[in-house]
Amino acid sequence: MTDNNLKKWYVVRAVSGQENKVKAYIETEISRLGMGDHVSQVLVPTEKVVTVKDGKKLIKEKVYFPGYVMIEANLIGEIPHIIKSVTSVIGFLGETKGGEPVPLRLSEVNRMLGKVDELAVNTDTHAIPFNIGETIKVIDGPFNGFNGTVEKINEEKRKLEVMVKIFGRKTPLELSFMQVEKV
Repeated sequence: MTDNNLKKWYVVRAVSGQENKVKAYIETEISRLGMGDHVSQVLVPTEKVVTVKDGKKLIKEKVYFPGYVMIEANLIGEIPHIIKSVTSVIGFLGETKGGEPVPLRLSEVNRMLGKVDELAVNTDTHAIPFNIGETIKVIDGPFNGFNGTVEKINEEKRKLEVMVKIFGRKTPLELSFMQVEKV
């Protein structure tokens, strides 16, 4: 029917909260059966969520599509059956009872993978919360607790060049927006 090495992206429905376990189970099972040629990647799209607890910023990975695991595979032979028999897997998204799993369209794949990249890089593009010349306090990293002055703002990378006085000498530091706060 199709080229034997044609891989497509599919979405596997999993028990919510078990996405990373399902990913690990699928990878283990595929390698145990020596079917790595047919399954190239298993992905659990996540986003970084910043929360503040007791004055500390915590960055947590949150599953972006709870209950779903993306898998790039060539579903030939026993592979769909192997994946479906993995613990905590409910089935493939889009399959009709007894029908074939439906692959994602390329545009959907790009949107989902793009979203993953975008989330990794980009937490909030609306406004730059800092101005050049503004005094800020470092709240993360080795210079935690130091105050400094914003010298440059790199909007794209969401980084600041901050001039901090360390032992009486001004030292430039490159810090991300998440590592500083306004004084």
